[in-house]
Amino acid sequence: MSQRQIIQAFEQYQKSRMQFVQTVADLAARPQNIETLHNAGVMSMLRPLMLDVVPSIQQTAALALGRLADHSDDLAEAVVKEDILPQLVHSLASQNRFYKKAAAFVLRAVAKHSPKLSQAVVASGGVDALVLCLEEFDPGVKEAAAWAMGYIARHNASLSQSVVDAGAVPLLVLCLLEPEMALKRIAASTLSDIAKHTPELAQTVVDTGAIAHLAQMILSPDAKLKRQVFSALSQISKHSVSLAEMVIEAEIFPAAVACLRDQDEYVRKNVTTLMREVVKHTPELSQVIVNCGGMAAVIDYLGDCHGNLRLPGIMMLGYVAAHSESLAMAVILSKGVPQLALCLSEEAEHHIKAATAWSIGQIGHHTPEHAKAVATANLLPKLLLLYLDASSSEDLQTKSKKALKNILQKCTYLPALEPLLYDAPSNILKHVVCQFSKVLPHDSKARRLFVTSGGLKTVQEIKAEPGTPLQEYINSINSCFPEEIVRYYSPGYSEVLLERLENYQPA
Repeated sequence: MSQRQIIQAFEQYQKSRMQFVQTVADLAARPQNIETLHNAGVMSMLRPLMLDVVPSIQQTAALALGRLADHSDDLAEAVVKEDILPQLVHSLASQNRFYKKAAAFVLRAVAKHSPKLSQAVVASGGVDALVLCLEEFDPGVKEAAAWAMGYIARHNASLSQSVVDAGAVPLLVLCLLEPEMALKRIAASTLSDIAKHTPELAQTVVDTGAIAHLAQMILSPDAKLKRQVFSALSQISKHSVSLAEMVIEAEIFPAAVACLRDQDEYVRKNVTTLMREVVKHTPELSQVIVNCGGMAAVIDYLGDCHGNLRLPGIMMLGYVAAHSESLAMAVILSKGVPQLALCLSEEAEHHIKAATAWSIGQIGHHTPEHAKAVATANLLPKLLLLYLDASSSEDLQTKSKKALKNILQKCTYLPALEPLLYDAPSNILKHVVCQFSKVLPHDSKARRLFVTSGGLKTVQEIKAEPGTPLQEYINSINSCFPEEIVRYYSPGYSEVLLERLENYQPA
């Protein structure tokens, strides 16, 4: 065979390899081809091409593997079983930037599916290799590495700790200072995924100075970056008072409140989530948010969105109101109760209704004045309906019942209580009757109204066991009226009168 034929043969071999990996990579980009490729044993064919002498073949093979692994956990599992990860990690250090991006994509595609697969990436030395990629000059390599580490860290605290232990956090914070927007976004997202699990992990992120850098980006024109920034600040704030205070001290408010008017709905949701995580800790932190206009802005926001976008705002109002009478009154004065009433009637998802019921309970349980604000919004019958509805989830029933009982124990506004006399089961009815027994002895106008509206008649029809609190409350109500009036409205009294009429002999 001549030298020319040998060269041609090698060229043909190289061209065929390149054509093969390119075809597989293209086919793997379309989900309908994945199963056929896997059944054809393409994984084991791609593995040796990861070590090919031609860099472009190596990186295209890695890209094809990444696309396969990205598709399902079964295929990601196959990548692990083929023992591709150690080979991939080993070659990461010596290859060019294109290969590094493709290799980081494979690690990300494997790690995203489950903690077990993420652990396989960690066990293969993947995190250490990714940290080295964060030190690369090329921003695309850094972005691919940060993305992969985010997928590892998000699963649980121990995987997140492995990312921290590899020294990733300071390098991720440095990525926030890079000019490339995509890199900033993914660095903020990964810091958020690291911080979310435990106070200790959040503290690690804070100790690298992340808060100050994140705070500087809240007015960025890039909506996707702001989403990640507010997410990271939320994940830091949620763990403890001291961490929430550190976020507040970065002076992100009231500038963050302005972002509730952002065009991007997820920016608005994440700002509201941040406020929820801050206010839940203490009355003082709640007051900071109220003072900078945060609560009024959230109430407006609830009127402009629907579904799960409403959830953090609904809960934020509940957390503020739970702390004290004055903060609950601030929610009332800011027109928070009608907005929550709207959420309760408009939302179909039970978990959103349950959160709304909980927040209403936090507002109404402080004093008679707070309870009246809730009662006049016609929320007591709605809460009762949700509690009694067999199709309501267990959580929705529990939260509706608790909110209703807590509000009833403070409510002295009788016109709102009276409809419940007709519909409430005995465990709720006793709280309603109890409130009447407290108010009627001291209010002659209310006593008159109670008779003319049919309330007294309804109370006489309640079947209560002798000696129970409910019977005692009924006795207490009856003692507020002349005996003949009580007798007149008691069941069976009309028959007694008719009998007397029959037996009556005119003089």
